[in-house]
Amino acid sequence: MTELKTFNKKQLEDFISSGEFSSFDFLPISEHRAKSQIRNPKASDDQTLLVLALYDGKLAGYVGCFPDYYVIDGKIFRYAWLSTLFVSEEFRGKRIAKNLLNKMFEEYDGNIIATEFTKEAEALYNILGVFDYVHPKAGKRYYFRSDASFIIPEKKPGTKPLKPLFQIADAAANSVLALKNISIKKPAFKFEILDHIDTESSGWISGFPCRRNADELNVYMKHPWVLEGSDKEDRYLFSSYASVFKYFWIKVYDENNTLAACSLLQLRDGNLKIPYLFSDSGLDRFIHFLSYFIVKNKIKTLTSYQKELNKKIEHSQVFPKIYERDFERRYLFHKQLIQHLPENFNPEYQDGDGDCMMT
Repeated sequence: MTELKTFNKKQLEDFISSGEFSSFDFLPISEHRAKSQIRNPKASDDQTLLVLALYDGKLAGYVGCFPDYYVIDGKIFRYAWLSTLFVSEEFRGKRIAKNLLNKMFEEYDGNIIATEFTKEAEALYNILGVFDYVHPKAGKRYYFRSDASFIIPEKKPGTKPLKPLFQIADAAANSVLALKNISIKKPAFKFEILDHIDTESSGWISGFPCRRNADELNVYMKHPWVLEGSDKEDRYLFSSYASVFKYFWIKVYDENNTLAACSLLQLRDGNLKIPYLFSDSGLDRFIHFLSYFIVKNKIKTLTSYQKELNKKIEHSQVFPKIYERDFERRYLFHKQLIQHLPENFNPEYQDGDGDCMMT
């Protein structure tokens, strides 16, 4: 028999502090992700953050969510992003996943969104028939370095014995690319790289439409779901640790030393994202800075859903890409959520909205 157990902020805090969360065969949440969830400034005290499914007393699976809200006509409209869903193989075929999801739908009156989902999760969501695809974002992934020693063995495990040869090929190719990029120098204009959003930036970005303010972003930057280090948590199957995981707050100034662009960059093991970008007229300078940052930090890839930035990059003479691919981020809105929102409502998400910037 399946028992479903829900956790709000206080209950999750007690669950973690008691150590009970680590008593199962697998972890339903990491300690630092739980603490981040508890600090989420957009989560109310009574909202459900985690649901466990216990089958005959054993942990069979779990679903987690990340509360958020819109402000519509001056009123707060609460909803949540599905962030984790897992069912142990031991309990497959017992409708555990469906029960977990239905419980979360019930907790939020159907006000649920999913994105960045796996193919398996997407297939399940479509089988349930309760979601619609809404407002997809077109993006690009840019490549800057040769990484055959990682990519080829990942796609073709049988080639792992050849990894030393791939490493030699990577070193040779990247040496050539380093010579090619030697002309990309540190920008002559003023810029700053911070580890938080400062007062000047906070006031400046408040003039742009955004689903999150500076204070919220600082909380998320300080309490990410991924910690930097060599540790691994084998009993937790979602993002937990990375060799490198950093946020950078970028400030780019114009010729009058006035802010022209602000951006949040997220670096994870050589792969860069742009969760947030604010600029009306400073994109050319931002691309110049970004090119310098990419070369200096030996970035492997950049994934960007920033539409105007991607258009500018197409015509840039300094951007050091060697290859690019089209990407799409799809959003699944629960049908009840669509009914609850104003007609033709557009969330106008940036790259980092939802739980994307946390991982």
